[in-house]
Amino acid sequence: MQTEINGIHALVPARWRSLDGIVGVHWDAEGHAGASGYYLSPDPRIMLFFNDVSDQIKVADREVDLGRGDRGLCRAIYVPAGVPMWTRFTKRHRFRHLDLHLHQDRLMRFLTPALGSSAARTALRQSVELQDPGPVATLGGLVADELSTATRHPAFAENLIGSIVTGLMDMTVDASESPAQTGRLTQAQMNRLSTHFSVNGEQRLSVSEMAALVGLSESWFATVFRQTTGKTPLQWQLSRRIEAARQLLDDEALSIAEIAAQYSFADQAHFTKVFRQFTGDTPAAWRKRRDRV
Repeated sequence: MQTEINGIHALVPARWRSLDGIVGVHWDAEGHAGASGYYLSPDPRIMLFFNDVSDQIKVADREVDLGRGDRGLCRAIYVPAGVPMWTRFTKRHRFRHLDLHLHQDRLMRFLTPALGSSAARTALRQSVELQDPGPVATLGGLVADELSTATRHPAFAENLIGSIVTGLMDMTVDASESPAQTGRLTQAQMNRLSTHFSVNGEQRLSVSEMAALVGLSESWFATVFRQTTGKTPLQWQLSRRIEAARQLLDDEALSIAEIAAQYSFADQAHFTKVFRQFTGDTPAAWRKRRDRV
């Protein structure tokens, strides 16, 4: 693996373990503001972060995009073999992550029983980025424990990693389970939408832009999206923005007007109106009640 790292250092010695077609490494590290990294592996790679890094670490597919076209680094990513990655730190940050280097043949053994060899090879070529990895994060914690203690047979860690692979990879469903047949978006398509909004600060997208993200026409997307979520695309986006804004109300240093501006509401009055529609409270009342808890 080719790496060029500047301003990033391990806080404790890395814990690693070699398994059947897999090398797992558990890092506890820190990067300084302006730190950078370049990574290129001949093998597929999975990275699982145990704390949020999307604000502090930015990632790009090309070096020229750092600082202008980069995006927040998600908590769970799959990088196909031979795909380069550049990162930069916007501020000093400590992080823990699990790094899994997997031989391509080993990945095929994980995926082929469920997908068939052709679909498995397609999945191996698709990058995956998830801001909310769900149960995959729990599995990653168990694997990290195994790297530290190695008290069980290697098969235990290998099977945990197999579950991470099948839980993280963008596994294509067969035609009988496509949106055209079921009238619903797949979980992979919903993950793609959720991740986009998470790493871009919940900024608004048009219906056509959302449809393009999941590879559907605008008219068909609007139909299947409502059947999948019970909401229109606009309602779904608003609910996400209100939920994100509600979390920020716990920060007394931010005014309600500042929070409204951060999530692209026209002004504080507009934010208050929409917030009340979704929660039954004004932002000020919500903040005051939280203060009393």
